[in-house]
Amino acid sequence: MIDHTVRVYRPDEPLARTDQLAWKIAEVATEDLEPTPEVTDMVINRVIDNAAVATASLGRAPILAARAQAEAHPVSRGGSGATIVGSRERTSPEWAAWANGVAVRELDYHDTFLAADYSHPGDNVPPVLAVAQHLGRSGHDLLRGIVTGYEIQVDLVKGICLHEHKIDHVAHLGPSAAAGIGTLLGLSTETVYQAVGQALHTTTATRQSRKGEISTWKAHAPAFAGKLAVEAVDRAMRGQTSPSPIYEGSDGVIAWMLSGPDARYTVPLPAHGEDRTAILETYTKEHSAEYQAQAWIDLARRLGSEHPELREPGAVRSVVLHTSHHTHHVIGSGSGDPQKYDPTASRETLDHSIPYIFTVALQDGAWDHVASYAPERAGRPDTIELWRKVTTAEDPEWTRRYHSPDPAEKSFGGRVEIELEDGSRVVDEIAVADAHPLGARPFGREQYVAKFRALADGVLAPEEIERFLDVAQRLPELMPDELGGLTVTPMDDPASRAGTTTGIF
Repeated sequence: MIDHTVRVYRPDEPLARTDQLAWKIAEVATEDLEPTPEVTDMVINRVIDNAAVATASLGRAPILAARAQAEAHPVSRGGSGATIVGSRERTSPEWAAWANGVAVRELDYHDTFLAADYSHPGDNVPPVLAVAQHLGRSGHDLLRGIVTGYEIQVDLVKGICLHEHKIDHVAHLGPSAAAGIGTLLGLSTETVYQAVGQALHTTTATRQSRKGEISTWKAHAPAFAGKLAVEAVDRAMRGQTSPSPIYEGSDGVIAWMLSGPDARYTVPLPAHGEDRTAILETYTKEHSAEYQAQAWIDLARRLGSEHPELREPGAVRSVVLHTSHHTHHVIGSGSGDPQKYDPTASRETLDHSIPYIFTVALQDGAWDHVASYAPERAGRPDTIELWRKVTTAEDPEWTRRYHSPDPAEKSFGGRVEIELEDGSRVVDEIAVADAHPLGARPFGREQYVAKFRALADGVLAPEEIERFLDVAQRLPELMPDELGGLTVTPMDDPASRAGTTTGIF
């Protein structure tokens, strides 16, 4: 990897286009490299994972709304259209990216990468797949495009912190998806450079979407970035240019949205000829919750089994989760959000409340993407009583490990200290989730397939489950006319059970 220093340049200070971060990203995207077998295998896993969580969300309101919007738009000229998850219709690629992006993101249940910032790299798949389907590209082309999307997003997340300045993490997704589409289509470096700049310029937004009473927009935000990335590439292919230099300009992103004119960022990118392996550094979720809650769910389940008395609020005086700065301030009591202790809060809010999540996993010994968030579950009196005894505290050592560049040391857990009313204490800790590559039960192909089968059960017909798994596991060799099979159609129309949505379109 090559570390690139990125800073702000004065208007009178020379900065060659080839020295700009957007150009360097474009160079990575336009180099013709074959993915390694390990990377190829993981791409297949993540395509299966995305389909699993999208299937589980098909009847939910945000998905129905986004799907209805996509279905209202006919296939655009110049291609055969892209599939919409849960639908038998096709639409134009930008609207497919929108609808499928919402379906993938809604349950907060697919892959993650955490470093200087947050990300869900699987959000790159819907826009890249939609363009591949529309323009009749092969599975091999799709594979390479997805690899690039993961690589660029992970590298940006390693180097540039957005949340520090309350900028939503999808500002890294716009450029990565644009780069992935550029690889898919074999575009020139100049074209991808312009698309990356436009995608970043149009996808910067505040983090209020993940603060306080979290709304349905949390699922829409990455889908919107993917949609804008498709449109940015289309404009760039037509010769349209973008604000430049988008990162380094005196009125650019770093100068006014991030750390200012004196800031320095270091972004690692692959050297010429170096394998793109960033996807292997990412990790999926066994549980439908914010990633920083994954290890805590596993620890809570174990503690509830080993110490049944911890499930009773009357027996517990206090529960303190000693953890990283990010966990404490984003999903813990350090956020200052009273909604994190509100039993009437939205599902989106509860899946960003580690006090709630730890409490329910401790009492139930399990975590379910539906039952664990049900209003009646959140409103149980014994749960509310115990929940309000759970707080978080920042621990410098866990913060250091959270940011460690060493994968063997990097962790997303912490230490729990539970004080009981009888004066006894229970203390335990966990570094990574059980499903993490270094966890107790790492996810491999078998676990990804099992997750898909479990979430598709009762939603897809058995033959549809097998059909999709067959197509997905042949991804690198798929012919253009087979890419349409990388979607799922339920046994019945979820909209018929939930009612249709209406709007302008």
